Amino acid sequence: MAATGTICSSIFTRQAVPPTSSNPPVLMQQSPDAGGPSRQSTSPAINDEVPPEEKDRPSAALASRALTGEPATAAPFANGYHFPPKHSAWQSTMSGCIAFWNYFLTPLGFCVTIYGLNVVAWGGMLFLLLCNAAPAMCHPSCNDINSPRRKWIEWDSQILNALFCVTGFGLAPWRFRDLWFLYQYQMQGKEIFLRRLGGIHRGWFRLPGSAEVHPKIGPENVTSSPHLVSSIACPYPKDKIPDAPLTGQRAPATPIWKLGAVIWLMVWNTFFQCCLAGFMWGMNRYNRPSWATGLFVGLGCMAAAVGGIIIFIEGKKVKGIEGVPISDKDIQQLQEDREKGIWHYNNIKDKDLTEDAKKKVAKK
Repeated sequence: MAATGTICSSIFTRQAVPPTSSNPPVLMQQSPDAGGPSRQSTSPAINDEVPPEEKDRPSAALASRALTGEPATAAPFANGYHFPPKHSAWQSTMSGCIAFWNYFLTPLGFCVTIYGLNVVAWGGMLFLLLCNAAPAMCHPSCNDINSPRRKWIEWDSQILNALFCVTGFGLAPWRFRDLWFLYQYQMQGKEIFLRRLGGIHRGWFRLPGSAEVHPKIGPENVTSSPHLVSSIACPYPKDKIPDAPLTGQRAPATPIWKLGAVIWLMVWNTFFQCCLAGFMWGMNRYNRPSWATGLFVGLGCMAAAVGGIIIFIEGKKVKGIEGVPISDKDIQQLQEDREKGIWHYNNIKDKDLTEDAKKKVAKK
């Protein structure tokens, strides 16, 4: 479930296109009367000095001439970055499929996909059996302990238990490692262990004070900033620092209690799996309490699901501030729409958030 939260965070924030040097931000020149240090609030204009070899790029084409009338909320960030335009349902589906396919082609992605398909297939079969969807298996009756239905429920439950043990027990060493790091920080006050956790969960967790780190510092050049070696704002080891934000703005620190909640929820998932395995392996279908299987399956799934949801929400918040990669196709669309006077709001939702805020205030 936690892995699903991370994967969905990447897919639903339009990260199908990996960041490359050929995909620079949409470059726009900041006017002297710009509204703030991080955003340009006036009509976009581009630096006239565009190198000849850059003129064929979509971003260079955007820089060819200034356009007027662009709303402040649609203006680029100070470094010229602009979020991708909002995609249609078909484009979002295709983008998600591409992101999933790229993930599936990796060894980890292939294993996770096969694992997930097994959970869905055997879980669906168990659901149908519990709903008496196969009357032919109710012989001599549906609830007879020796009926084909009851036998298949037992076999199906054992298979699902084994699948859940793969994650519950297989990930236990890393889960208890994180719990040990959390204990060392919260009980012993050792900041180095919080920094270790910051590096492990760099995809969604931001350390205290990390928002003040220079926005151009990333894993590739962090060695040029020796003052970060002992700073709580930098993960340990220091090359685990998050990538330099595309927007030029770093996300604020994540509340530490959310990190603790995720770690404890994953540990409780392992604990509930231990209880489930004890009932499934230590007892048989004749003497096993009927409530045991459903209770611990439900608790285990709930713990993992809540942890995955926290990771997904926090990861989306980080991407909404630090930016997501933008493809050449999206840059081309931004260029064409600007020339037509169609503005795209510069946020991950491509919506006028100021209007939404006014509507919420009006409702109150």
